[in-house]
Amino acid sequence: MRILIIRHGEPDYSVDSLTEKGRREAELLSRRLVNTQMDAIYVSPLGRARDTAKPTLEKLGREAEVLPWLAEFRGHYIEAETGRERIPWDLRAREWYERPDFLDRDRWAEEELFAGGTVAEVWQETKDGVDALLAKHGYTRDGAIYRCKEGNFKTIALFCHFGVGAAITAYLTGIPTMALWQGTCMMPTAVTTIVTQERKQGEADFRCISYGDLSHLYVAGERPSLYAMFPEVYNGADNTNPDSWPEGPSRDARPMW
Repeated sequence: MRILIIRHGEPDYSVDSLTEKGRREAELLSRRLVNTQMDAIYVSPLGRARDTAKPTLEKLGREAEVLPWLAEFRGHYIEAETGRERIPWDLRAREWYERPDFLDRDRWAEEELFAGGTVAEVWQETKDGVDALLAKHGYTRDGAIYRCKEGNFKTIALFCHFGVGAAITAYLTGIPTMALWQGTCMMPTAVTTIVTQERKQGEADFRCISYGDLSHLYVAGERPSLYAMFPEVYNGADNTNPDSWPEGPSRDARPMW
């Protein structure tokens, strides 16, 4: 079985949709996906994910099933110093590196920093959503592995977001969620591929074979959007919105990679 986790295109958060560049990215993504086996397609309820899936669905003449738990990871915690809500995947290095439980794949959501917030609750919702979806396709969670009466070569596609996409990847592979959130990035329209490996009959676990792939943009000469990245060199802007960075908007950036 194969799972494709697909992040939405460059977002226009003000209207929960895509920028003009994001729509170009979604179109280029669709040209890749129409030639990709997808036995079932699922989408986040948020507009930017649905608008990303739209060109692919139109070309295929198909519809996607909306899964509420595929919405961007909604867990928050309360910052002690300011009293404001913060999301758990944008911590500065010292905020999480110095907390050993953040590298525990099971206990990280109960870390003291998140006390009083909704991180643990939404993490459980995400795990339950993944397990229910996989059970629908023949794989039932049993501790650290999945049971399957018969393995299959189905492919399911999930159009969603970086936060929840990385959380799904972490849950399936056993990689600590905080490590993926803080140490990796799924750029807009990035495709992450996870496959089962069945080394014993009736048992399966998962391996990520491609994380954040943007080949559909590179072959078309489209520069990747920098949304979800922090500045590569300090510029005084501690955020992931390149349009607000002093050196100019993301669509004018020229990343060497």
